[in-house]
Amino acid sequence: MNYRKAEVRDLDKVSKLFDQYRLFYGKKTDLKSAKKFLVERISKNDSEIFIAENPENEIIGFVQLYPLFSSTRMQKFWLLNDLFVDPDHRSEGIAIELINKAKELVKSTKACGMYLETEKSNVIGNNLYPKTGFKLNTDCNFYEWDSN
Repeated sequence: MNYRKAEVRDLDKVSKLFDQYRLFYGKKTDLKSAKKFLVERISKNDSEIFIAENPENEIIGFVQLYPLFSSTRMQKFWLLNDLFVDPDHRSEGIAIELINKAKELVKSTKACGMYLETEKSNVIGNNLYPKTGFKLNTDCNFYEWDSN
């Protein structure tokens, strides 16, 4: 398995996985918009995307992170926003390796850490993240404001 930073040439394949990821979270399929969104993120350097590519050059997983800043720590902080592995390739350690790529990014950018959120119903994720060193923060409340 090859784990590397995604490039523009990968976006047709990554977009298909990204669309599946969105379906997992109850969104409607929209492959065209998924690709447009990812092209913008990469071209504008808004995010970092790492992929898992098998020996047949199929992209079977990805992780996408967004840069943030912590005012109290006065350092960069990363949001691990998207993590998805093709259902046919789950339980092969791919998600763990993608998280390890994210950890390498945090260290190489001298960031103070990363955080993520996932739905309480995401049993797979809620079992995975503690195994990779994430700790559930029960001291904070998470609030959201939606402009729609």
